[in-house]
Amino acid sequence: MLAVLRFILLSVQVVLASLIGLIIGVCRPFNPDNSPLFARLYSVPAAWILGIRVKAEMSVLDNLPPGSVIIGNHQSNFDLFIIGQVIPRRTVAVGKKSLGWIPLFGQLFWLGGNVLIDRGNAYKARRAMLATTKTLQEGTSIWIFPEGTRNQDEQLRAFKKGAFHMAVAAGAPIVPVCVSRYRRRMGLNSWARRTVTICALAPIATAGLTTQDLPALVEQCREQMQRCIDQMDTEAAPRK
Repeated sequence: MLAVLRFILLSVQVVLASLIGLIIGVCRPFNPDNSPLFARLYSVPAAWILGIRVKAEMSVLDNLPPGSVIIGNHQSNFDLFIIGQVIPRRTVAVGKKSLGWIPLFGQLFWLGGNVLIDRGNAYKARRAMLATTKTLQEGTSIWIFPEGTRNQDEQLRAFKKGAFHMAVAAGAPIVPVCVSRYRRRMGLNSWARRTVTICALAPIATAGLTTQDLPALVEQCREQMQRCIDQMDTEAAPRK
């Protein structure tokens, strides 16, 4: 019963946040600060409704180098309500083109200056990713999920190389952001609040790297994120 009530309140909150965001977006379309603002409109009230407490270790993002590529693990559609609280200023996201057709949210995503990619067309997707080089060079950071899809497994999936091509082409640092595994631990029928930990790792420089360095760079980032997520889960596990 509590879960049903939460989803009703969440639906109302999402609609209200979308309407407020659309007004702001129409007044200043594609502003690079739109996306972080819209994310907070969704996430702060939604996390409270869902009984989620976000514990963020984000000193790296507080001092984020302009024009960084931020990579994170993607667990579920609830990510917006968690990660949205920590998205830094002048940051946009990369998402699949179909997001643009979701009523209200899709229009807000577009007005936020986020990048929509047609994954069904490899040529167009590659062109869109390379076009983001200019965005990075102008000082706007880009957030992307390199797994390419939602993943609730213990192990991160193989990372797609698009984000890394983008970073190397622009000479932009890569900042891994790790979110503790939460999807299977959400107690929507319980009044107890669940803590989700977010940790930003040290930036990884890409200046001077070439496409030949991509395999090692991709594996370095994946290994660092896997270790961080495993450690957060170990620390969060109840003591026997």
